Amino acid sequence: MKRTQAFLTHRQSTFLGASLLALSTFSPTVLSDAIAEALTSGTAYGDFRMRYETVDQDNGLDDAAALTLRSRLGYKTGAANGFSATIEFEDSRSVAGVDDYNNTIGNGGEYSVIADPGTTELDQGFLQYKTDTLTSKLGRQVIKLDNVRFVGDVGWRQDRQTFDGLSFDYSPLEDLTVKYAYIEQRNRIFAEEKDIDSKDHLINASYKTALGTLTGYAYLLEEDTDAELAFDTFGVRLKGATSTGDIKLMYTAEFASQEKSSQGAEDLEADYMLLEGGAVIGGITAKLGYEVLGSDDGNFGFSTPLATLHAFNGWSDQFLGTPNEGLVDVYASVSGKLAGGKWVVAYHDFSADEDSDISDDFGDEINISYGKKFGKHYSAGIKYAAYSADDAANGGAKNYVDTDKVWVWVGAKF
Repeated sequence: MKRTQAFLTHRQSTFLGASLLALSTFSPTVLSDAIAEALTSGTAYGDFRMRYETVDQDNGLDDAAALTLRSRLGYKTGAANGFSATIEFEDSRSVAGVDDYNNTIGNGGEYSVIADPGTTELDQGFLQYKTDTLTSKLGRQVIKLDNVRFVGDVGWRQDRQTFDGLSFDYSPLEDLTVKYAYIEQRNRIFAEEKDIDSKDHLINASYKTALGTLTGYAYLLEEDTDAELAFDTFGVRLKGATSTGDIKLMYTAEFASQEKSSQGAEDLEADYMLLEGGAVIGGITAKLGYEVLGSDDGNFGFSTPLATLHAFNGWSDQFLGTPNEGLVDVYASVSGKLAGGKWVVAYHDFSADEDSDISDDFGDEINISYGKKFGKHYSAGIKYAAYSADDAANGGAKNYVDTDKVWVWVGAKF
């Protein structure tokens, strides 16, 4: 199960060797001028979000409330012979003493969880090389693949997820894109205390066809810890759209198979399936979906540890970890525009993939949101999630309880 880091070493050497070769084409004076020009012709940017969040759960925990500010400041240099660099810092902290919540790293255990711990850290810091067909990054970076169901930045949380490693994005043909990344550290959303050393290989290739974009992927994830925990996932995805008169039809189909390996335990397997259809009529978008995170006889549920999980299976975040019984999510959503902003209403019905002696019903959830941009730089929004535990509250692998969450936020980008 252990994977060698020799592949990474080879890739890093190749990247650095190409960098030195490209830079060696400059004379010392020209090189110095090019670097100076790149450094001084760059762009500084800022991204700020203040958010009020409340959590009310039907259990023994106190209701949680948090007012937090996330500040992100960065600088991207200009390019010199295809090379550029980006450095970005992120700070998240409580505001006005509104911090009655479990921040996931040891404070507020009597309250419900709001996963926004205070932190100040390097969010991104990478060297980039870019041509017409290739973009490569070495260092700490954001990686988002497809619909972020398997790999994302968890941008909803104040301390977003980034990765330390080497990535390639290559388009040898107009309709073909091949992506590869090696990750040696997962910088998760819980400040630096819960970052994970890893040996992850991400392979993703997509091709545009007449039916839509066809994508094949292999995500080989391994924690570089004493647990020796690994997930190998192989899958295929088709996403497309077509128009009939004034109606736009959309469709997505996806299937993946996963094997879980851990030290001293038998390997476990589970499958993933997604079927989604939608239509846009008169500016209103309606979708109906069926997503299954399968189970291996009730011993293990299909897992996506690098995903932007908040975007799936309901905004109340009840299923950030898939139950051992697996999860079936039948959902419907309607969205549109109102007063210059976007509104969304969604409904989820949850059940187990594998029959249980206790309960096969994991409850249902309603999600409502409205967000709007003000001019070029500002935005605001409100969001609500109401999860009803139903029969699942009576027991099972996890004690699900009725949960209400509310978010109100304002943002600014420069």
